[in-house]
Amino acid sequence: MEHVLACIDASSYADSVCDLAAWASKRLAMPVELLHVVQRSDAVAARGDLSGAIGLGVKSSLMEELVNLEAADARLKIERGRLLLAAGEKRLREKGAFDVRTLHRHGGIVETILEREQDARVVVIGKRGAGHEYATGHIGSKLERVVRGSAKPVLVAPREYAEPRRIVFAYDASPAAQRALGRLVESPLFAAIPVNIVMADSDNEAHRRALSDAAAQLDDGREVTMTLESGKPENIITRVVGQTQGAMLVMGAYGHSPIRTLIVGSTTTAMIRTTHVPVLLVR
Repeated sequence: MEHVLACIDASSYADSVCDLAAWASKRLAMPVELLHVVQRSDAVAARGDLSGAIGLGVKSSLMEELVNLEAADARLKIERGRLLLAAGEKRLREKGAFDVRTLHRHGGIVETILEREQDARVVVIGKRGAGHEYATGHIGSKLERVVRGSAKPVLVAPREYAEPRRIVFAYDASPAAQRALGRLVESPLFAAIPVNIVMADSDNEAHRRALSDAAAQLDDGREVTMTLESGKPENIITRVVGQTQGAMLVMGAYGHSPIRTLIVGSTTTAMIRTTHVPVLLVR
């Protein structure tokens, strides 16, 4: 059964993820699978192996203590995950989610999300995880890997949730943007929500025609506006988003290879980093 996959951890983004997932659940009339992953770690290695510097008898005692600490750490993570899921489920139900089921997994975070997304309509994840939630100049280390690896749209939650009331659609006529346009046209997630199609490029006949063609596909009775300005996409789109109350940004994601992104940077990453609204990314 198709569902909304909401991924939470112990960061301050968890509430916003739940609120955004509840919004999606109601609009899609689909249940929510609330996922928390306990990442495997070696507590002994994390503390460093200092036993070689001391005597054999103490070394055995130290190793036994470290093994016990590792077991206690694992139990603590399991209990913390159980409490996170219980709190998340309660919040989702209070926000009117269609239905909720919880899942507690051990393993790699990215790998588990990509495995569980197979039956998902959309994946909801926070902009940053618990380890880097206050690194405001960056996005979470796992987020780009999820977006690049996912076959489903990924909805990135900001720290503070506000219900999406208008769509800012970053459009460049690329294959990824065309797929995002298809989502806007077909999905009940966006039904009847006004859309501003924004193209950051030179004002010429070809670009005006591309905008008009995109707007025609969205002409189903909703309000559709078009913005065409020359300049850096991250500057223009960020400004339009900031001027739009209740905005959600929709855009194609990572249209270039990771190597090219490393060299020239990524508009996708820049938009996630600089905007403070929900961002739907379509690969």
